[in-house]
Amino acid sequence: MAEEKESTSVPLSQAVDPEDPAKLPPTSPNSSTRKACCAVLQSWVSKKFMTGCVVLFPVAITFFITWWFIQFVDGFFSPLYAKLGVDIFGLGFLTSLVFVFLVGIFVSSWLGATVFWLGEWFIKRMPFVRHIYSASKQISTAISSDQNAAAFKEVAIIRHPRVGEYAFGFITSSVILQSDKGDEELCSVYVPTNHLYIGDIFLVNSQEIIRPNLSIREGIEIIVSGGMTMPQMIAPLEQIPRKNQSIRLNRIP
Repeated sequence: MAEEKESTSVPLSQAVDPEDPAKLPPTSPNSSTRKACCAVLQSWVSKKFMTGCVVLFPVAITFFITWWFIQFVDGFFSPLYAKLGVDIFGLGFLTSLVFVFLVGIFVSSWLGATVFWLGEWFIKRMPFVRHIYSASKQISTAISSDQNAAAFKEVAIIRHPRVGEYAFGFITSSVILQSDKGDEELCSVYVPTNHLYIGDIFLVNSQEIIRPNLSIREGIEIIVSGGMTMPQMIAPLEQIPRKNQSIRLNRIP
């Protein structure tokens, strides 16, 4: 029995190492072809699946936000119709749109403007609500179609923070800085650092500001999307003269 065990034993030098491909038994051509086909099929399926996700993700997000917004707005007047025994989805949403339109007409009048001013004065006296209202009003004013009342006057590109680098921002106002060297027009450029409600203010010479052919809405979309909606080509606009305020810079002795 001892002689049979010695004859069937395999030396360690001839043992097959599974981690060494050179010592593995040769594979057949059919198995190699099968593995290559599986790898190609897996790569093709993975790419097509990711393409489908890229296409459907913005569509799903758009429909989800739109559906949520419709339900949210519809919830203002739908309980009133429910008490009247009318159960038609979307009727509250249409009523809300009509209500907003009527509010716009009312506020445009002298009486509506007075009532709105009194309500705003009362809200600004409330400790916590006034901050929320002020931030919301600044955002709504920034995207307003009325350029005279809009907080963002123009889209601007400035050289910041180093030479050769540019920052994307919005012109909010402009002033004339009077010094011993002469008058210098400075523009207040708001550069967002966190979407639209947090950013830095830079006073930049108006001659050094690049004014691209972008609207305020397009600029906001670029900021919110993280630059993904940036057009491939931007052309500067001609500088438009605007009313400025004067600031006297006194020389410190």
